[in-house]
Amino acid sequence: MAEFTEIPVLDLAPLTNGGDKTQLTIDFANAYGNTGFGYIINHGVDPKLRKSIFAASKQFHTLSEAQKQAIALDKNHRGYIAINTSTDVNSDLADVTKPNQSTSFMMMREDEFARSDVYLSGPNQWPALKGFQDVCEAYAEAMTELAHKLMRLALDAIDVREQGILEAFDTPTIWLRLLHYPPQPPQAAEDLYGSAPHKDFGCLTLLAQDDVGGLQVQTPAGKWVDVPPREDAFILNVGDMLHRMSNGKLLSTPHRVINTSGRERYSVPFFFDPNISTIVAPLPGTGAPKFDPLNFGDFLRAELGASYDAHQADQSSRK
Repeated sequence: MAEFTEIPVLDLAPLTNGGDKTQLTIDFANAYGNTGFGYIINHGVDPKLRKSIFAASKQFHTLSEAQKQAIALDKNHRGYIAINTSTDVNSDLADVTKPNQSTSFMMMREDEFARSDVYLSGPNQWPALKGFQDVCEAYAEAMTELAHKLMRLALDAIDVREQGILEAFDTPTIWLRLLHYPPQPPQAAEDLYGSAPHKDFGCLTLLAQDDVGGLQVQTPAGKWVDVPPREDAFILNVGDMLHRMSNGKLLSTPHRVINTSGRERYSVPFFFDPNISTIVAPLPGTGAPKFDPLNFGDFLRAELGASYDAHQADQSSRK
């Protein structure tokens, strides 16, 4: 893997407007085969929708703690995630002992009922905010549409011709997270993070961030590169599941957030993953398998159970 000093930019115009995608496919393969992160421009998402989701996020995070705790994160991973309730204990990138310094609202796909045989199924929890649900659902729908196109592009970039795996995304696992990072004190401990060093565990992450900054990506040599905000771009990165599907061809890159700006920081990550029942394995055409197959739902249960207080309590109740 080559060392890098900045994040590449991919112009998605051929993907979103139609046209010859040959060069874009090559650029995608280079960006995610060497860096794992990139800015995407000309993505086709209405800038007004992006502004609306940030406005909704700020509206939610100005609610009182009691109002937010009324929809505290449930066992189906929906609702309010308070500060000091999630810790990246599974990280092999740092000795993480302190919880992430952020709060967030989490929504997933809206299911009318929770099913005991389908992990993380269930309805979302919504705050009593006029228009909030509509904005979140509209944003998630736009991100889902874009992510479907990006998954096809990713498979083309690694020369996967049998693309039956895309059926696993017909009913995808989606996560929309409205994150708020309070300013970290100037004398904060070195191991206190807004978001501790980690890799995303899913397939694709589409991130919108405000103008504050604080996101950093780790290079192969262990250096940290800033990812400055761009109002015209989303930040797209690959997670561990797509890394496995690609047989290591697409990189899941470590990143972190440290908010030393003295300002409130808001970001909106959208995670696009296969159906919870999917068996994740290297895809045909990617070479001799470097990874064993795993059940995505089982993997998620272990990850969430290790990192979130709400899921640790749920696991304890099962014993």
